[in-house]
Amino acid sequence: MQQSPNVLFRPARKGDVPAIVAMLADDHLGATREGDPHDERYLAAFERVDADPYDELIVAERDGEVVGTMQLSYLAGLSRLGAERCQIEAVRVVAAMRGQGLGRRMIQWAVDRARERGCAIVQLTSDKSRTDAHRFYDALGFKASHVGYKLALT
Repeated sequence: MQQSPNVLFRPARKGDVPAIVAMLADDHLGATREGDPHDERYLAAFERVDADPYDELIVAERDGEVVGTMQLSYLAGLSRLGAERCQIEAVRVVAAMRGQGLGRRMIQWAVDRARERGCAIVQLTSDKSRTDAHRFYDALGFKASHVGYKLALT
């Protein structure tokens, strides 16, 4: 995997799950929906993602510590002449590293990875309340081109 200054981007390992869950829980939305980082459901989900060739759970590691994470899912479709698209999800950086350019490097790495796989488009969603994230993605060249909807089933 690619290395940025002092940061290695690599596939997540089972032992990374507690650190990933802690990052997912470290904001106003995640704090209300995440649980114990050692809950077996997280490990089961990790195993499923890890086994799927169309999903990549990536971590950013610095000095042996997980400092960022994101999930890349590769979606097949008939639109755009049957082109594959890359969906970026769950982008998180540990609090101590925010504002230092790691998020930018992570997204660039994801875009480069999508290009390597031959994807025609990279897409992501961001909760409406994450206005800082919206400015971040705008600055990276992403366009707020669609309106998204979700229906919670639990």
